[in-house]
Amino acid sequence: QVQLVESGGGLVQSGGSLRLSCAVSGGILRINNMGWHRRQAPGKQRELVADITSGGVTNTSDSVKGRFTISRDNAKNTVYLQMNSLKPEDTAVYYCNAEIQYYRGTWLRPFVSWGQGTQVTVSS
Repeated sequence: QVQLVESGGGLVQSGGSLRLSCAVSGGILRINNMGWHRRQAPGKQRELVADITSGGVTNTSDSVKGRFTISRDNAKNTVYLQMNSLKPEDTAVYYCNAEIQYYRGTWLRPFVSWGQGTQVTVSS
């Protein structure tokens, strides 16, 4: 069973930095795209923050471009989100996701798995 375990959230003052990590585990698998989304308030839709391909090509939301950087370590099956110059409006629950494939004699159809979320709170 695949698991995505996030860490690194917390409370930080405006202008500060945090680094989120998300480690994927579970069986013989291939990880394609990985990414971070956030939900800024209950009932609001999750929005894409950034994602990254297995080859390292990144895509970053305009709202965080220049402040947040996504990266990954394929050897560790881990994706990171370095968040600098944090603002109160970055307060949200941050979720990582990964497109996973299992191997059962052949590579099976990919599916997307999500972490449980980590709270980031930025005080003004």
